[in-house]
Amino acid sequence: MASSSSSSSSTAVANIFVLLGLGIAGIFLMTRNKLKKVIKEDYGAFVQRIQILPPPPPAPPKAPHPLTALTFAVSDVFDIDGYVTGFGSPDWARAHEAASRTSPVVAAVVEGGATCTGKTIVDELACSINGVNKYYGTPTNPAAPAHIPGGSSCGSAVAVAAKLVDFSIGIDTTGGVRVPAAFCGILGFRTSHGALSNTGIIPVSPSLDAVGWFANDPNILRRVGHALLQLPYVVPRAPRNIIIADDCFRLLKIPDSRVTPVVTKSVEKVFGKQVLNRVNLDSYLDSKVPSLNQFQNGNRNGKLKGSAIRSLANVMLFLQRNEFKSVHGEWIQSAKPDLYPDISTQLRDAVESADDKVHKCQSIRNETRSALNSLLKDDGVLVIPTVPGPPPKLGAKEILSEDYQSRSNSLLGIASMSGCCQVSVPLGYHESCPVSVSFVAKHGSDRFLLDVVQTMYASLQEQTDIASKSSLSRNTVRQEESAEIAKEKGNNAFKEKKWQKAIGFYTEAIKLNGNNATYYSNRAAAYLELGSFLQAESDCSTAINLDKKSIKAYLRRGTAREMLGYYKEATEDFKHALVLEPTNKRAALSADRLKKLFQ
Repeated sequence: MASSSSSSSSTAVANIFVLLGLGIAGIFLMTRNKLKKVIKEDYGAFVQRIQILPPPPPAPPKAPHPLTALTFAVSDVFDIDGYVTGFGSPDWARAHEAASRTSPVVAAVVEGGATCTGKTIVDELACSINGVNKYYGTPTNPAAPAHIPGGSSCGSAVAVAAKLVDFSIGIDTTGGVRVPAAFCGILGFRTSHGALSNTGIIPVSPSLDAVGWFANDPNILRRVGHALLQLPYVVPRAPRNIIIADDCFRLLKIPDSRVTPVVTKSVEKVFGKQVLNRVNLDSYLDSKVPSLNQFQNGNRNGKLKGSAIRSLANVMLFLQRNEFKSVHGEWIQSAKPDLYPDISTQLRDAVESADDKVHKCQSIRNETRSALNSLLKDDGVLVIPTVPGPPPKLGAKEILSEDYQSRSNSLLGIASMSGCCQVSVPLGYHESCPVSVSFVAKHGSDRFLLDVVQTMYASLQEQTDIASKSSLSRNTVRQEESAEIAKEKGNNAFKEKKWQKAIGFYTEAIKLNGNNATYYSNRAAAYLELGSFLQAESDCSTAINLDKKSIKAYLRRGTAREMLGYYKEATEDFKHALVLEPTNKRAALSADRLKKLFQ
């Protein structure tokens, strides 16, 4: 009895543990699913959720704050009182204390009525344009989930693209705002260098760093600009000179027809044809930036002369890496953080440089600003691609390729080195990836550029829709032509009694144009020859759904159904064919045969 009682107790205890285990597993699964849901909803954009509320709105009749009711997020390079500024690196976060004051930029938008909802992920030490962070994860690009979001202000761009906030703030050194704006299909504005204070912002490269922000709506983009730049209201000025840099568009890896015609037609509609002009920017910079020629001569070692735009990009990277090492090299040397290989390579390449080379780079920067200001004056806009093509896929080797880096930096170096303001504007999609274009205005013309974007935005989107539909129409025509060629190849294979080969060609035609009843009917004929009656019946049914008057489809389905033993249905098909064509002998004979068979 004792043994039996002990056995029962053991069983009961075992059952309790099983139930407890199942309960814990259930809780774990529920928690994991909830966590996945949260991550999915946030798109991995935030490194920390916080809330900073604006001051109460003024009582009427005073006007409300300019950013009232708007929410925003801020890249984790901006100081916020009481929080550690992480700089995209847990090693950095562990080594630094919480900020004792809030960045004036963040404070200005909060004072303007906006509510801060969190700090967003940046590339590790804000040194990349890819948006990949091995510690905090790569935010999901809402516009193209299988592709990188772009960096360094990746989280801020994703938060806006996913409509988690109304706008967000980031830092742009060599494309930190412009690239993720282009890759995520949103507006991204880089201010003129020095237009806003960099106090309370971790520096990357002080001579290149500029504050920027993202939005989906040009009105919000402009409102944020007015609040940050403290711009008084003036009547917007229309541009008198919109210059398309033809050579820059040759760097594009998507059809130029998806960009420049959209811009030119929009400009013509809004401002008139007379304001449109063209420039070869490479030649212009080559003639207007003499220090760049000296830099090229010093680095060519007797080789043929290179592109001025690419040389400008090289100068930009030289400055970025050397200034970064100058500012943060001592910490990196002492802390020895576990850096991403790409960042380590950049810092390794940033060797100690002679003062004369640094001086040459500074001269190039100053001359580039003068050259762009001279080209654009107070009422000009330069039109260039933001990026050379669609965002690379996650984990793609393209990200580190010399061609990708060179094309990208050639475009990004123009504003970074001149200190001009630039805005990236979305222009729909090409092959499921965002397309964009950039407008550049002279240094200090931030308000003018914001006004131009607001004025042109609706027209740009209208022309984008027209271009997309036109492109779809052309693609449809090409696909239909290719489908017909595949069908003819199938017909030839059928005549040669190569049934399987014929099926392959008809299948190709169907993939290119799945709305053509003939392709299904012809494939059914080949299936009949092979004795694949179920496939033949299915194809004929599809053909009939597409074309109720397809006599051949009714005849072939009738034959397939007869072979499958569906005699009643087969008879109805043959009779239907006779209704459509009373003189069709095959239909008459088949219907008569089945009638006699079952009398």
